[in-house]
Amino acid sequence: MQWQDQAIILGIKRLGETSVVAEVMTRDRGRHMGLVRSGRSRAMQPVLQAGNLVEVTWRARLHEHLGEFRIEPVRLRAARLMETATAVYGVQAMGALLRLLPERDPHPHLYDALDIILENLQNPMDAGELFVRFELAVLNDLGFGLDLTACAATGVRDDLAFVSPKTGRAVCRTAGLPWADKMLALPPFLAAGAVEAADCESLAAAFRLTGFFLHRHVYEPRGIEIAAARDGFIQAALKALTAASLEMPQERPTIAAKR
Repeated sequence: MQWQDQAIILGIKRLGETSVVAEVMTRDRGRHMGLVRSGRSRAMQPVLQAGNLVEVTWRARLHEHLGEFRIEPVRLRAARLMETATAVYGVQAMGALLRLLPERDPHPHLYDALDIILENLQNPMDAGELFVRFELAVLNDLGFGLDLTACAATGVRDDLAFVSPKTGRAVCRTAGLPWADKMLALPPFLAAGAVEAADCESLAAAFRLTGFFLHRHVYEPRGIEIAAARDGFIQAALKALTAASLEMPQERPTIAAKR
């Protein structure tokens, strides 16, 4: 059996003296593993760095076998991703999120999102917001997506300010105020139709929101801990956003506007 696909390197594990098992995220075949012979050579080590975009050819006798990868570089961005803390932690944290998904289960939209985010992780004004949206997308693909489009109580789509911790649905300010102490805050930039970008306060609230549902629906039932890289990324993203906001106090365009 053989196939070829574009992929993003997530990580490697040593195997023997010269080979490695590479873990990649492919566009059409999801997260996939494969043996790379001589993967620890001087030629291959720079290619097999997390975040790099590569072309992979997989071969195996049977579909269920580990198989072998032949890997060719397409875009080597690992060196750039090592320049900022948000990028260093972000690559690791997104890899940990993708490992929550079944191996070889295709998620092309997550692959596309990962590729876009990796191009913007070093930008403190965008990194945190993009990462939160990636967490929401992973939650959705795991079957625990949040409904932030309309109020669960009234059906209105305006002034959404809370999220029910029980249902994961948005609640408008009027309906949610009597139970505000039991609700999760909905950051304005995540509300349907939002045009404003995240600031430090709303970004921190967004991380609390996604962290709550990741813990409740994914990590706690599986008996595992949230990756330490996530905490590192959050701290780095908030610190970088604070510093960038002080240097650039003028209004900035939203990510939605950039798209």
